[in-house]
Amino acid sequence: MRCRLDNIACRAWRLLSVALLVSAMSACDAGPSEPAADVVLLGGKIRTPSGWQEALAVSGREIAVVGSSAEVRALVDEHTQVVDLSGRVVLPGLYDMHVHPIYGGAMYSGADYTNCLISQGAELDALLEAVRLCIERVPPGSWVTGGQWDASALQATPHRSQLDAVSGETPVILNDTSGHSVWVNSRALQLAGVAREMPDPSGGIIERDEAGVPTGGLRESAVDIVRSLVPPLTDEILREALKWSSAEMLSHGVVAFVEASLGFMAGPMREAELYAELIDSADIRQRVRVCTNYLSDQAELEVNADAGVMQQRARLERARLKFDCIKLFLDGVPTDSHTAAMLEPYVDTLAGRDDEASRYGLLLLSREEAGELVAEMDREGVLVKFHAAGDRAVRTGIEAISAAREANGNSALPHTVGHVTFIASEDIPRAVASAATLELSPFLWSPSPINDDIIKATGAARIERVWPFREILDGGASVVVGSDWSVV
Repeated sequence: MRCRLDNIACRAWRLLSVALLVSAMSACDAGPSEPAADVVLLGGKIRTPSGWQEALAVSGREIAVVGSSAEVRALVDEHTQVVDLSGRVVLPGLYDMHVHPIYGGAMYSGADYTNCLISQGAELDALLEAVRLCIERVPPGSWVTGGQWDASALQATPHRSQLDAVSGETPVILNDTSGHSVWVNSRALQLAGVAREMPDPSGGIIERDEAGVPTGGLRESAVDIVRSLVPPLTDEILREALKWSSAEMLSHGVVAFVEASLGFMAGPMREAELYAELIDSADIRQRVRVCTNYLSDQAELEVNADAGVMQQRARLERARLKFDCIKLFLDGVPTDSHTAAMLEPYVDTLAGRDDEASRYGLLLLSREEAGELVAEMDREGVLVKFHAAGDRAVRTGIEAISAAREANGNSALPHTVGHVTFIASEDIPRAVASAATLELSPFLWSPSPINDDIIKATGAARIERVWPFREILDGGASVVVGSDWSVV
């Protein structure tokens, strides 16, 4: 209120303001005005952005007070749940920006009895013995699925004849650690009609020997030639797998996560319905953002115009469940598959392959195609998460986001380039300029079989700049962290 000091009304307003201030100060002196808390934690070590505190109060779904035990104890009444921490530590919850819960649950929960669990880094003899035991427990003619295998641990790219020795007429399909390649036996190839004369599908590779005969290795989109024949998992298996994964993540402090590729196991709509069901039943207690696999969603739309998850967002979303993200694959992985798109050639060679893809990898979308898709999604309020492992793919993702910003203006949607296994130094300032978010995977820093594959394929010199967190942070780029579980 603006007025002259000699204005009676104005002086009255100022007196009233002072009276209200004094009244408020008196109320503070009298004690806290907050209502009693639902839950309080006392006597602990609670980590906050400004340091350590010893107590915390929760009202409803929000933290009401963090401070001393004496301050928080004032919010206790007969209805409050009081937890004595006895010096234990309380940390903020973790937000994992890249996980595959249904895939991980199907692999590790035990819900799918046809899944053959193989330890990462297993050598050939141990792997084949595990497959033999898995085949013994399934009915004749049933498929055996599972993984994970690593070419470096097997000492060579696997061959169908090795699986044939223990599988007989049982069709077998095993994922590698990355999930971008499979190893199948001769029976699986026969059922799928994979023979010498079959061409490679768009965006995929059928591994062949020097005579052109398929060896049992399938990369990227070629995986679907065989995987499409595997009987779909039942609703009960899918439900138990996702429930198990949610509980497992919660036990490690993951209170929110991003489903990075909806549709990988059972198709986008079926998996979307499952997420909504388990959020409603409180079997999933985290906050969840779902990135729908764009290609899978489009494939379902071709069959049924109402089947697309993005078309059903309003029906599927909940307070803790958002379907506002699309996953786009720009390349594969920089392992023995040579499917990550690289600026410089791979250092090793591949038996039976000597083409552009074997030397530089697969770029699945051009800069123009990717830019148009990001701009379209951006206009619809949908963020894009790219899979981009090779430095050429990462550059394409950054350029696509930049093109969308130029077309639409900066919408502030955090369009993300995921993985960023390799990135050219000159592309870091480009990421900053385009407001691209870079998602890195620190769990993959540690020595592991998949890193042995990457080193062999790309060379020891290039591995010195793998996932260059410090360089990217110092360059001012926006960075988030995703574990990529269950790859790790």
